[in-house]
Amino acid sequence: MERGMQLILNSTHDAMIAVNLEGVITLFNTAAERLTDIKVEDALGKYVGDVVVDTRLPYILETGKSELNQQQNLGKIKIITNRMPVKDDNGHMIGAIAVFRDITDVIALAEEITNLKEMKSMQEAIFNATQDAISVVDQNGNGVMINPAYTRITGLSEKDVIGRPATVDIAEGESIHFKVINTKQPVKGALLKVGPGHREVLVNAAPIIVDGELRGSVGVLHDLTEISKLSHELKQAKEIIRKLEAKYTFEDIVGQDPLMIAAIEKARNAAATPATVLLRGESGTGKEIFAHSIHNSSERKYRQFVRVNCSAISESLLESELFGYEEGAFTGAKKGGKKGLFEEANGGTIFLDEIGDVPTSTQAKLLRVLQEREIVRVGGTKPINIDVRVITATNRDLEAEIEAGNFRKDLYYRLNVYPISLPSLRKRRGDIDDLATFFIKKFNQQYGRNIKDISKEALSALKSYNWPGNVRELENVIGRAIITMKTNETIIMGEHIPSMGTQMDRNANSNDALYENAEMGADLEEVLERVEKRYIQQILNQCENNKTKAARVLNVSLRSLYYKIDKYGLI
Repeated sequence: MERGMQLILNSTHDAMIAVNLEGVITLFNTAAERLTDIKVEDALGKYVGDVVVDTRLPYILETGKSELNQQQNLGKIKIITNRMPVKDDNGHMIGAIAVFRDITDVIALAEEITNLKEMKSMQEAIFNATQDAISVVDQNGNGVMINPAYTRITGLSEKDVIGRPATVDIAEGESIHFKVINTKQPVKGALLKVGPGHREVLVNAAPIIVDGELRGSVGVLHDLTEISKLSHELKQAKEIIRKLEAKYTFEDIVGQDPLMIAAIEKARNAAATPATVLLRGESGTGKEIFAHSIHNSSERKYRQFVRVNCSAISESLLESELFGYEEGAFTGAKKGGKKGLFEEANGGTIFLDEIGDVPTSTQAKLLRVLQEREIVRVGGTKPINIDVRVITATNRDLEAEIEAGNFRKDLYYRLNVYPISLPSLRKRRGDIDDLATFFIKKFNQQYGRNIKDISKEALSALKSYNWPGNVRELENVIGRAIITMKTNETIIMGEHIPSMGTQMDRNANSNDALYENAEMGADLEEVLERVEKRYIQQILNQCENNKTKAARVLNVSLRSLYYKIDKYGLI
């Protein structure tokens, strides 16, 4: 029975690819092998995303929704594809399937069939199966054949069309069939409105030539209303996928400095465990890339990766965004409630960036998640079990935040299970050469430039700078340098980064002044506090004592700044 079914599937003209709930290919018939140019032995048992480029089957598994009438290019051919979930007798989803075919055959057949009678017989099965509307007229422009999809789109049946002029379906525009008959040339991309509903369609039509004589015209109508809707849905889906997708791996991390190599090795070890990871480092050191890489090297790499910037969500919304809410939990709550980001990440990884900015009221709930592996939605009472790998990151001094009463000590211990410190760029200046080369290649692609190198003079200038913004700041500087270069210039010179010189000089002078005040043998903590106090006072002066602005410049929370002001007795 199974052998017979396999023979039937391999005999069908439609290509079929089926996957199980894990996205592993379980069916790859002969037609699929022919259209994709992928051998069946190279496909079966493999994850579909590793075999078929731009496959949508994982999305079908996630949503359980069908995608019909999807036209796309597959190499040099055009295909029409339907993607659907596969369910058992109880309605439970057990996988997904894509069925697709080469629709270039429709036009090819119209040009090669010897007469309309034979053409109608051979195309009947295709006409009844395709989701695109097809109409055929004879050499006089009278209708001889339509398919069910044509009736669905135009609202016109066979009795309305067959034997009648090709203009019968036109609501707005000129008949493409008559244009083909008059010119004996194909027409592509014509926009018309058809049928009593004035449905907007895109029409491709071609002449039917038999023994050098015109015998009619065949047209394919694409419903733009449906295509527009599907395009919008596809765009939304891609946006969702981008949010859930971890883009980077350890191979994307540039650096040979021992400190960076040690951090990468520690992160690789973390990826092999389910332990909670705390990434620590200044802004711009690459904490998010590390989080992506850890996820992509873990057993959860085929599951969701959800990134949450805790500092970018207002305190009033953060709790409901993280944990979701029940219907009626607050004014404006959606009917039926809403899943939180922890639920969205269930089975995968959640990356909580800027964890130091989470308010203390939400910290208690985070502690519950880490301890009990369950969440309770806002306005709810029922705990929901979750299986989520937690990665956090901060540029804050969490120990100081604990001392200031801004961060819970018990949460800190739960987060600090596996800490990884990322070195600042000024501590690995030897990597600036490789990083500069990497960013040059990146901006060459983005800007369409052909920058080949960076001069020793420019590199020397970059290495003498203190880089408070770290790798992110270096990327911005290289990008600005390339933008200012003339189109015939191919090497970044020192003159292309003039703004850096002033910054470097000011940084160097500031450091010299600070070191001059440091006494030999002074306690390190005392020296650091003296430097911190002076720098905070300097920023406050520059911001005209606007503490909110100063906190942004210093890249600290407002409450941390107030703590420092009180600690040092600043105005």
